[in-house]
Amino acid sequence: MMVSPRIEDTFVKVIFGWGILAAMFTSGPVKVNVFVGANSNNEPAAGFGDVNISAILNSFQMGYDKRVRPNYGGQAVTVGVTMFVLSISELSEVGMDFTLDMYFRQFWQDPRLSFERRPGLDKLVVGAEYIKLIWVPDTFFVNEKTAYFHDATTDNQFVRIFHTGDILRSIRLTITASCPMDLQYFPMDSQLCYIEIESFGYTMSDIRYKWNDGLNSVQVSGDVSLPQFKVLGHRQKTIEASLSTGNYSRLACEIQFVRSMGYYLIQIYIPSSLIVVISWVSFWLNRGATPARVGLGVTTVLTMTTLISSTNSALPKISYVKSIDVYLAACFFMVFASLLEYASVGYMAKRIQMRKNRFLAIQKMAEQKKNEALHASNANINDATNLDLGPGLPKQTVHDPSRHCKGGSRENTITKYNNAHPVGRFPRRFDEEAPPPPPAPCPPAPKMVQPISVVTPKDINKMFGITASDIDKYSRVIFPITFVCFQLMYWIIYQHLSDILVEDLVFLQKE
Repeated sequence: MMVSPRIEDTFVKVIFGWGILAAMFTSGPVKVNVFVGANSNNEPAAGFGDVNISAILNSFQMGYDKRVRPNYGGQAVTVGVTMFVLSISELSEVGMDFTLDMYFRQFWQDPRLSFERRPGLDKLVVGAEYIKLIWVPDTFFVNEKTAYFHDATTDNQFVRIFHTGDILRSIRLTITASCPMDLQYFPMDSQLCYIEIESFGYTMSDIRYKWNDGLNSVQVSGDVSLPQFKVLGHRQKTIEASLSTGNYSRLACEIQFVRSMGYYLIQIYIPSSLIVVISWVSFWLNRGATPARVGLGVTTVLTMTTLISSTNSALPKISYVKSIDVYLAACFFMVFASLLEYASVGYMAKRIQMRKNRFLAIQKMAEQKKNEALHASNANINDATNLDLGPGLPKQTVHDPSRHCKGGSRENTITKYNNAHPVGRFPRRFDEEAPPPPPAPCPPAPKMVQPISVVTPKDINKMFGITASDIDKYSRVIFPITFVCFQLMYWIIYQHLSDILVEDLVFLQKE
């Protein structure tokens, strides 16, 4: 019972040793027997049969020169191209570029690689190493910045050789390509980025590129998503590029991106609008609260300045005006106007107070002159009613002419002593009658000084027809209405201008 296992072990070891020796001393091509499935009767199903794949591959290299294109000197090689975009990782405004990961496939025909078709064997799938042994198009990306191949865990590429000589090469690439952007309508803009494919050395007489599957040659995965953009669709173009070294066949794939507004609404538009509203609080504060109003105005102005600086720091230094610049400039103007409004209120209040002070000073001077005029008038009247005729003569009292003038003359109530003894004459005899004195004209009555009256103006508390408080009242209405009108015009105009749709666009179909 114990001998049988030992005999079997010995037999296995002998067979294994013969196998090693056969592998060491056997030379020449290896024959591969490939069978696809088997039936219950252990008969080989339809398959490759007894085919030497290595012999087929080695036969391709007999007289083959990979430095020479197919049909050299004859018809140009037609290279078909398809692309499948796996992901788009970045679209940068600062660098003006975008990065995408894709499967890049090329189709061309090389009659030197054709072989006899056998049942079940119409193509050969070989590894990336064999690509180095055959001719491949010298395709490059015109607007490429950086690109690299994927090699985890091996080179991510393969070659399929069909029995007709048609070649398919598929490779996975990650490309960062330049994308000139127009930021005039930022952040309501849509960008059209493109990838251009061209032969580096062969002109159109040697290589012509075409989109291999027509409008379906470029496909974008439904999982493609970007934080700030939405992929709207793509467009394919065929271009003939004329350069100094000749005319080259070129393919262009254009992808349209539409920017999402959510981030900018939350981070820029809403905060800047609230800052403008906060600046209006100063209109309801007392104009005498200078520290509060000035502090509020300066704070809002500095906040808007910081917001504008932080927004532009994340964008390229371009010379034209963006739509977000228009909005932020309007908000900054509204905030700055609120600060100037208080300055105008303070200036007007100061001017009105200065005018009041000047009016009071003039009124005080008028009162003083009035009093001085009254005192001078009273003194003149007193001096005119008491006449001094000289020494030894009695004083004559001249009564008020208004009471003693009749018909344009006046009656002098002079004492009888003066009638009998006029000044400068000898006394008359008692029996002589003194002739009556001629009627003398009434001297003009001394004029009374009229008091100077200063009339208080009705609008002394107004300047240009308004008071300082009226400016605050008007600002409470004018500023909000102006800002709301600006908001309506801004969003309506820029939404209309930025709604640009590229013609012949193949829209992205979400799965």
